[in-house]
Amino acid sequence: QARPVESGGGSVQAGGSLRLSCVVDAFTLGYYAIAWFRQAPGEERQGVVCIELRKGTTYYDESLKDRFTISSDAAESTVFLEMNGLETDDTGVYFCAVRNHCRGDLRTWGQGTQVTVSS
Repeated sequence: QARPVESGGGSVQAGGSLRLSCVVDAFTLGYYAIAWFRQAPGEERQGVVCIELRKGTTYYDESLKDRFTISSDAAESTVFLEMNGLETDDTGVYFCAVRNHCRGDLRTWGQGTQVTVSS
Protein backbone atom coordinates (compact mmCIF):
# COMPACT_ATOMS: atom_id res chain seq x y z
CA GLN A 1 0.00 0.00 0.00
CA ALA A 2 1.56 3.26 -1.09
CA ARG A 3 1.48 6.00 1.51
CA PRO A 4 -0.62 9.07 0.77
CA VAL A 5 1.20 12.38 0.39
CA GLU A 6 -0.21 15.48 2.06
CA SER A 7 0.50 19.09 1.22
CA GLY A 8 -1.02 22.52 1.68
CA GLY A 9 -0.33 23.20 5.31
CA GLY A 10 0.98 26.53 6.51
CA SER A 11 0.51 29.42 8.88
CA VAL A 12 -2.61 31.57 8.80
CA GLN A 13 -4.35 34.02 11.04
CA ALA A 14 -7.58 33.13 12.77
CA GLY A 15 -10.48 33.42 10.38
CA GLY A 16 -8.37 32.44 7.40
CA SER A 17 -8.60 29.43 5.11
CA LEU A 18 -6.38 26.63 3.88
CA ARG A 19 -6.84 23.79 1.46
CA LEU A 20 -4.98 20.59 2.15
CA SER A 21 -4.31 17.99 -0.51
CA CYS A 22 -3.82 14.25 -0.18
CA VAL A 23 -2.49 12.43 -3.24
CA VAL A 24 -3.09 8.68 -3.51
CA ASP A 25 -3.04 6.26 -6.41
CA ALA A 26 -6.16 5.92 -8.52
CA PHE A 27 -7.04 2.43 -7.32
CA THR A 28 -6.85 3.49 -3.69
CA LEU A 29 -9.09 6.49 -4.27
CA GLY A 30 -11.72 4.39 -6.00
CA TYR A 31 -11.64 1.36 -3.73
CA TYR A 32 -10.72 2.42 -0.19
CA ALA A 33 -11.77 5.18 2.18
CA ILE A 34 -9.64 8.27 2.56
CA ALA A 35 -9.69 10.02 5.91
CA TRP A 36 -8.24 13.16 7.41
CA PHE A 37 -7.06 13.19 11.01
CA ARG A 38 -5.36 15.87 13.02
CA GLN A 39 -3.20 15.94 16.09
CA ALA A 40 -2.70 19.01 18.25
CA PRO A 41 0.40 19.32 20.43
CA GLY A 42 0.05 17.08 23.46
CA GLU A 43 -3.27 15.70 22.27
CA GLU A 44 -4.44 12.42 20.77
CA ARG A 45 -5.07 12.08 17.08
CA GLN A 46 -8.61 13.14 16.17
CA GLY A 47 -10.70 12.12 13.19
CA VAL A 48 -11.79 15.04 11.04
CA VAL A 49 -13.60 13.58 8.05
CA CYS A 50 -13.68 10.46 5.88
CA ILE A 51 -14.83 9.90 2.32
CA GLU A 52 -15.59 6.63 0.60
CA LEU A 53 -16.16 7.30 -3.09
CA ARG A 54 -17.18 3.75 -3.91
CA LYS A 55 -20.14 4.07 -1.56
CA GLY A 56 -20.69 7.80 -2.03
CA THR A 57 -20.49 8.38 1.71
CA THR A 58 -18.84 11.04 3.81
CA TYR A 59 -18.48 11.21 7.57
CA TYR A 60 -17.58 14.44 9.34
CA ASP A 61 -16.73 15.23 12.92
CA GLU A 62 -19.88 17.08 13.86
CA SER A 63 -18.00 19.93 15.48
CA LEU A 64 -16.09 20.66 12.25
CA LYS A 65 -18.58 20.04 9.45
CA ASP A 66 -19.72 23.67 9.27
CA ARG A 67 -16.19 24.88 8.51
CA PHE A 68 -14.43 21.93 6.84
CA THR A 69 -15.30 20.38 3.49
CA ILE A 70 -13.86 17.28 1.87
CA SER A 71 -13.80 16.82 -1.89
CA SER A 72 -11.95 14.79 -4.47
CA ASP A 73 -10.58 14.98 -7.98
CA ALA A 74 -10.41 11.56 -9.58
CA ALA A 75 -8.30 12.79 -12.48
CA GLU A 76 -5.61 13.89 -10.03
CA SER A 77 -6.23 11.03 -7.56
CA THR A 78 -6.40 13.70 -4.89
CA VAL A 79 -8.61 14.31 -1.89
CA PHE A 80 -8.89 17.87 -0.65
CA LEU A 81 -9.74 19.28 2.76
CA GLU A 82 -11.02 22.84 2.55
CA MET A 83 -10.81 24.56 5.92
CA ASN A 84 -12.52 27.90 6.45
CA GLY A 85 -12.93 30.14 9.47
CA LEU A 86 -9.82 28.64 11.03
CA GLU A 87 -9.42 28.95 14.77
CA THR A 88 -6.34 28.68 16.97
CA ASP A 89 -7.64 25.30 18.21
CA ASP A 90 -7.32 23.99 14.66
CA THR A 91 -3.54 24.14 14.99
CA GLY A 92 -1.89 20.77 14.61
CA VAL A 93 -0.50 18.22 12.20
CA TYR A 94 -3.04 17.04 9.66
CA PHE A 95 -2.70 13.49 8.39
CA CYS A 96 -4.25 11.72 5.47
CA ALA A 97 -4.96 8.02 5.93
CA VAL A 98 -6.21 5.11 3.87
CA ARG A 99 -8.81 2.88 5.53
CA ASN A 100 -10.59 -0.26 4.43
CA HIS A 101 -13.83 1.60 5.12
CA CYS A 102 -14.62 4.82 6.98
CA ARG A 103 -15.38 2.71 10.05
CA GLY A 104 -12.78 0.10 9.23
CA ASP A 105 -9.14 -0.65 9.80
CA LEU A 106 -6.41 1.80 8.93
CA ARG A 107 -4.11 0.70 6.16
CA THR A 108 -1.51 3.43 5.98
CA TRP A 109 -0.79 7.04 6.95
CA GLY A 110 0.84 9.97 5.29
CA GLN A 111 3.63 11.98 6.88
CA GLY A 112 1.32 14.83 7.80
CA THR A 113 1.28 18.55 7.09
CA GLN A 114 1.51 21.27 9.72
CA VAL A 115 -1.28 23.80 10.14
CA THR A 116 -0.67 26.73 12.46
CA VAL A 117 -3.41 29.25 13.22
CA SER A 118 -2.42 32.40 15.08
CA SER A 119 -4.68 34.86 16.82
